[in-house]
Amino acid sequence: MEFGDVTVPAEGRGQAVVDPPAVVRPVPFSEFILKVHSRCNLACDYCYMYELADRRARTDPPLMSADIFDLTCRRLAEHVRAHELSTARIVLHGGEPLLAGAATLARMAERLRAAVHPTSARVSVQTNGTLLDERALSVLADAGVLIGVSLDGDRAANDRRRRYASGRGSFDEVDRALRLLAEHPGAYAGILCVVDLDADPRRTYEALLAYRPPMVDFLLPHANWETPPPGPGRAAPADPYGRWLCDAFDAWYDVPVRLTRVRLFEELINLLLGGSSRTESVGLSPVAAVVVNTDGGYEQVDTLRSTYPGAVDTDLTVFDHSFDDVLRHPAVAVRQAGLSALAADCRACPVHLVCGGGNYPHRYRAGSFRNPSVYCRDLRLLIEHVSGRLRADLTGLRSRGR
Repeated sequence: MEFGDVTVPAEGRGQAVVDPPAVVRPVPFSEFILKVHSRCNLACDYCYMYELADRRARTDPPLMSADIFDLTCRRLAEHVRAHELSTARIVLHGGEPLLAGAATLARMAERLRAAVHPTSARVSVQTNGTLLDERALSVLADAGVLIGVSLDGDRAANDRRRRYASGRGSFDEVDRALRLLAEHPGAYAGILCVVDLDADPRRTYEALLAYRPPMVDFLLPHANWETPPPGPGRAAPADPYGRWLCDAFDAWYDVPVRLTRVRLFEELINLLLGGSSRTESVGLSPVAAVVVNTDGGYEQVDTLRSTYPGAVDTDLTVFDHSFDDVLRHPAVAVRQAGLSALAADCRACPVHLVCGGGNYPHRYRAGSFRNPSVYCRDLRLLIEHVSGRLRADLTGLRSRGR
């Protein structure tokens, strides 16, 4: 078995077996995703927690107990001190974290800052927005908690996927929440938007801009070689997501004044200019995120639930293990190994330093993650498009003697 390959048990369940790298110096975690509430009041059809391969979140404890939360705070403080981290990004996540109540989340933020360091802990909450009313927003803002909201564009685009179990769309509640949040820029983290091929990319981007977000991030639907992404049909191009993102990039790029940040596009520009990635979706920077579940179990990035049952498991818990123990886990070591963990086809690709093989869960195929992304063609098209736009602009500047 080649280095970095992963073998899933024959029945498709349980922890993957990973060939660890020969020597990889662990990079400390700097992003800590705490699953403080595992249930959700929406039933989005692409949800990796409840609707894709691993649905065990349905039986997880609904709420992280006070004892588990306090122990997690102590483990987190140990890690920050041991590695002298200047910043720890902590995301209160779910499910839907606001089901725990805004006051509970505010107390959690206070406890985290007291444990880590007031100036080191950057606490945020990622919510679907349906429960974010004026009172909840005020409580979270007063506690210094940044708020990120998920919205997939205009009413038609959002309500196609992001619905209640009854089938009713969620747009009205989220629209209300984002209009409130736009009046509190100090508490506004941004908007996450999942790409929908049935939605016009420019119209989607413009719909998001109406809420004055400081940042937008376009996310590809979680899919892999065993469960391919939704497509427009056989007659369509082989890179429809890349084309969608190219149009969205042009809508963002072709303006005299930048109206918001778009994380994916900024990351690609940064990588093309020789920088390092700050997200796991592109580039080769070591993964720096870790999840603590409501039951106190350490997990790899939660989007791995989209691949097979047990893919997130480490068999380590806050009761008996430190975050450094998680760093030494073979599956985490592979995800910190950079170039050597990529498939041969990826290493031979001219854009591999920018693409980085794509998002790790999107590489899964029948027992192995050592594959190109299921979005390989889309990513290459987008990267070459962004590169072409940059090259043309830089050439124009040089020709004008600037």
